[in-house]
Amino acid sequence: MLRRCFASLPALASTFLILLTSAGAAPVTFVFTSDLHFGLTRSYFRGAANVAATEVNAALAAAINRVPAARFPADAGLRAAQSVGPLDFVMVTGDIANRQEMLPLRIQPAAASWAQFETHFAQRLAVTNAAGAATPLLLVPGNHDASNAIGAPVPMLPATDATAMVAIYNRMMRPAVPKTNSDYRYTSDPVRYIREFGGVLIVGCTIWPDSATRTWLEEVLRAAPATQPVLLFCHDQPDIEAKHLRNPNGDHGINAKDKFENLVADTLHEGTSTDAPTTVEQRALANFFKQHRNIVGYFHGNANWNQFYTWEGPDRDLALATFRADSPIKGRNSGKEEPLLSFQVVTYDLELGKLTARECRWNATPTQEPTLQWGESTTRSLRFK
Repeated sequence: MLRRCFASLPALASTFLILLTSAGAAPVTFVFTSDLHFGLTRSYFRGAANVAATEVNAALAAAINRVPAARFPADAGLRAAQSVGPLDFVMVTGDIANRQEMLPLRIQPAAASWAQFETHFAQRLAVTNAAGAATPLLLVPGNHDASNAIGAPVPMLPATDATAMVAIYNRMMRPAVPKTNSDYRYTSDPVRYIREFGGVLIVGCTIWPDSATRTWLEEVLRAAPATQPVLLFCHDQPDIEAKHLRNPNGDHGINAKDKFENLVADTLHEGTSTDAPTTVEQRALANFFKQHRNIVGYFHGNANWNQFYTWEGPDRDLALATFRADSPIKGRNSGKEEPLLSFQVVTYDLELGKLTARECRWNATPTQEPTLQWGESTTRSLRFK
């Protein structure tokens, strides 16, 4: 049915893939992680100091490969005490490549980081779905991936390298003619896509659901059944940082004085500095969510630790289930305590109308044989009015 719905929207065909519709509405399980930051090092990992992201993220991939053989905890969540089994998809919400900064330490270009991501993470994933096919790896770009492509307020070498952004775009959008670094344009080539798993729409978008993305999503939702739940995946938290908005000063450019990164379509409304509030932008996003109650979950990285919370919006008149992922390299808590390194294992069942997200601590015993241990969990409703 959804294929027929979207066939009536030819103008959107160039901006996202027609849905890969799953058979029926079987329960879905996926892994959610973020902020791999190839190009950086972890200060300490499994008995060694200054460990490269290549080694840490290879260990992360190995941990994800162990998930299907694990058993869910005997908690109150979906499929409690059952074997996890096949994974329907793995989602990474950006900052795959670290920004190629020159100071204080030289960070490698995005091209090198993307090559490492392919070799040390993507190609090491060995999980499958219920049909026995390779589990899809879904990506959205982060602020570091984007800044490498368009430039940043800090010195970089090279000044731009769009490799990661182009690769994410080609992987997720699958254009008839793949983009190259020379013809890719950040503002006109957004990463915006939808997939369907178990009767739920999975929406991925660049950085944050700004006004341009919301216009696109409005059309998507108009074509989909009004009763269909939607999960939204992007890099930034809903209360976006001012520095990621468009520079309100002068020619609105990216420069060392103003420090804005120009990552989204919206210009900062309040103030002229990166420490200004983003109340106007948050309110516009919250109003969009209030108009589309079928968006029942928001998943993000950027500021990284495991967290299940409710985003209420700037006026505290919203209750959106929100899920924040840890980072293997830059986790606020796991950066200091490596047993807290985690990703989320999320299960939802459309028939039951529920979603359970569980923290999976994948390095809980760093000096012994690696094991997976369950941490916090939450169960939320997929039903809405």
